[in-house]
This record gives sequence, structure tokens and C-alpha cells, in this order.
Amino acid sequence: MEVKVSWNGPSGMSFRAETGSGHMVTMDGAPEGGGHNLAPRPMEMVLLGTGGCTAYDVVLILKRGREDVRGCEATLKAERADSDPKVFTKIHFHFTVSGKNLKPAAVERAVNLSHEKYCSASIMLAKTAEITHSFEIVEA
Repeated sequence: MEVKVSWNGPSGMSFRAETGSGHMVTMDGAPEGGGHNLAPRPMEMVLLGTGGCTAYDVVLILKRGREDVRGCEATLKAERADSDPKVFTKIHFHFTVSGKNLKPAAVERAVNLSHEKYCSASIMLAKTAEITHSFEIVEA
């Protein structure tokens, strides 16, 4: 896997990132750090990627278990250290999973498997952060 990150120039702290799969993403900093708040912060992107990684796992595990899953949202709330390096210290994942007759045990299993075995991002972040999770099921 390879990405390329390029600074957009001397008038701020925005960066253009190109993924190995050919997609472009812009990142920017907070005004107090010289940015213009025009795009997500790099650490927000870390959290976004982690949410995408684990939601992907949950949906895939439920589909493979022949559950009638129709929607999945992961909301992540994180705390960071006060001093540098400002690593994540706590992250709570809340999943809202919708579908027809979803079994709570199946959703709980999918969430646990993602966090314990499959989601590389959340497993990596667990090295510095206390990870917790919860879920709710919505009939769709």
C-alpha cells in the first residue's frame, strides 16, 4: 500500500493526498495551526478510516451470516492526550445497524470480531487508546 501526500503551498497548511488506488483527498489544519479549516484534519482522517474499516467488517460479517442487514452507521467519539504526541487515549464506537429481524447476538458477534480480529485500524489504535463499543438495532 502506498499513498502520496503533498503540501498545497505556502499560504496555509492544506495537503493533497493521493491513494495507491487512485483517489484524492484533501486535508487541512486548524486556523490556530496555520490552516484554513477547509478540509478534515489528518487525525480526523485516522478516525474516519477506522470507522470505515470496522463498519465494513460488521456489514460483511452480517452478510456472510445471512443476516438481512440494510444499514450500518458507526459513530466514533475519541479523546486525545493533552501533550505531544497527542495520541488517541479513548475511543468509543457506537454502531446503529438496521435490517430485518437482526439477531442481537449476531450483531454483537460481528462487532466483537471486527475489534478483536479483523479491523487493522482499531486494533492498531488499541495500542494507545482504551477502546469501547456499543450497538443498537433498528428494524428496517
